[in-house]
Amino acid sequence: MTTDLVSNGSAATSPTDKPTVYILHEFHPDVMAFCRQVFNAITPDHPENSNWRQNARYLLMRSSYITAEDINAAPNLLAIAKQGVGIDRIDAEACKVRGIQILNTPGVNAQPVAELVLMLTLAVARRAGSTLIKQSSGNLVSKEECFGLTLQGKTIGIIGMGNIGKAVARIFHGGFGARIIAYNHSAPDSEWSGIPHTRVEHLEDIWSEADVMSIHVPLTPKTRGLISYPQLQSMKKTAILINTARGGIINEKDLERALSEGLIWGAGLDCHEEEPPSKERYGALWDLGVVSMPHIGATTDEIQRLAGMTAAKRLLEFTQRTGTI
Repeated sequence: MTTDLVSNGSAATSPTDKPTVYILHEFHPDVMAFCRQVFNAITPDHPENSNWRQNARYLLMRSSYITAEDINAAPNLLAIAKQGVGIDRIDAEACKVRGIQILNTPGVNAQPVAELVLMLTLAVARRAGSTLIKQSSGNLVSKEECFGLTLQGKTIGIIGMGNIGKAVARIFHGGFGARIIAYNHSAPDSEWSGIPHTRVEHLEDIWSEADVMSIHVPLTPKTRGLISYPQLQSMKKTAILINTARGGIINEKDLERALSEGLIWGAGLDCHEEEPPSKERYGALWDLGVVSMPHIGATTDEIQRLAGMTAAKRLLEFTQRTGTI
């Protein structure tokens, strides 16, 4: 199973010759096997794992919060390798002050996240969420009650022109002949040169145009609450809102209000301010037909292996380049 794991053709034969890496989560089995082969791996079940703040030079992680307090309590830390593109759970400023490298894996999960955007969009367009709730509650639902929307030829608004946004644009343009409008204030003019699209200069130009709005930007102070009640008021009553980026970019209370007032057609969320999403917090949105997933955009077997392996190999390369174990 692991014969293809070491790409440089050599692995240390003694744990003392290997970089010591504290692995904060379980990864794909192939990734764990690779780590045990090339690192002195302090795995989550190792009694020393909880002492990473005092002792770790290197961390390999998936979803922990690494706070400024954690960084300040970790005097030996040199690098953090993270599976996935998002680093909002790591205090990047504290790492920058200390010169700690953050090694993430941008682009690796673009296709599965884009596929989830498609799934959520179709589910919202065809009212799958509310239909399933009715049926699972014991109600008979006739087909006459199940009216929905088609996607062919619709306009897809994409906020964020990175790897995931690009994959979404390709799927909707290629599969549905969709018109693509996109916004990213920092992307070069040449971005997406191979995909027919309209680039807008201001977010205000996208709200009223899009039939489907898909979010692909990180959570920052500037993007928190980016879509709130005023933006939802500006959208079409048949608009579909999709968030596979980060919870907090959509104001959830404003979304609930907008849906209850019929301002937009519906929403699909893979990201929430509370994760995993609970019925206590999100039951009202689910009752309004929101299709909700527990942040599963990149959780396919193939991508979990690839992303974890990429993070581990980036960390191995860093230790080899810096010559520290």
